[in-house]
Amino acid sequence: LIVPAHDEEKVIARRLENLLALDYPPERLEIVVASDASSDRTDEIVEELAAREPRVRLRRWPRGGKLPALNKTVAETDSEVVAFTDANTAWAPDALRKLVSNFADDDVTYVCGRLMLQAADGQNREGVYWRYELWLRESESKLGSITGGNGSIYAIRRSDYLEPPFGHDLSFPPLAVKQGRRAVYEPEAAAFEKPTPESADEYRRKVRMLPWSWAFLLTGRPLRGVPPLYAAELISHRHLRYGSGILHLVLLGTNVALVGEGKVYQVALGGQAAWLGLAAAGRLRLRVPGAALAHYYFLVTAATLASLVRYVRSGPSLTWEKAEGTR
Repeated sequence: LIVPAHDEEKVIARRLENLLALDYPPERLEIVVASDASSDRTDEIVEELAAREPRVRLRRWPRGGKLPALNKTVAETDSEVVAFTDANTAWAPDALRKLVSNFADDDVTYVCGRLMLQAADGQNREGVYWRYELWLRESESKLGSITGGNGSIYAIRRSDYLEPPFGHDLSFPPLAVKQGRRAVYEPEAAAFEKPTPESADEYRRKVRMLPWSWAFLLTGRPLRGVPPLYAAELISHRHLRYGSGILHLVLLGTNVALVGEGKVYQVALGGQAAWLGLAAAGRLRLRVPGAALAHYYFLVTAATLASLVRYVRSGPSLTWEKAEGTR
């Protein structure tokens, strides 16, 4: 079980204690912290715990980013299954058992658990979206395979691990389908995280993360070699989601241009203006029903555009910084 970490001194001890308490045979579990050149006390804390707990090991790497650290750590493992989690996550006691039980099916190569977001400290409405996302994931799994995972709780067969160019969450599920196998969602494998407190914090987090999604869509050929049903799921869940900012701009521009052509365009433009006004009320923290959610939706939709610009200018960044307020 691999925990990538960069400067996680505030949470790493708590994270390891949580993993050591899992209801899983101790002799069959090794926990490796893949430190991406942490500059605080992260490594020291891990080494202190490892001195009294043989299941814990530190592997320190030069600063290169999360994905290279994971790839190099996995290359040193010889276990049948490799699981992954984030340093700021907590797992339910039976989460690992529930997760790996899916590998009883030889067709399953990748399993993603259920991340539950705790109540935000501020006005972030990520939890509303996330519940919808989990419903989509469960539905996709019932149809065959999910289209994406999350870094908080997942596992893969070691024999199926490849060094993905776009990150595990984006790459592993489509790769499984292209190989004629399955990537599934296990809702009973529960993990917990604290979300960013404000919608503005979530906007910055998504601008940092989504360049990887744009790289996946624009250069990864995700639709190549997958069945028609799975291709439709990818288009609906990934392409249209990441393209939502562009689609909203096109819709707004079209309505402005055609507003004099009939009532349907006037009503559509009025609806967009009302929604923007509601988002502005959320920005001003006015107590208007739906305002905080409208503001959240505006920001995360704008993040798809800002992240596209960032991707075109500089590409995705291998290194990562902790999201504000999530520790």
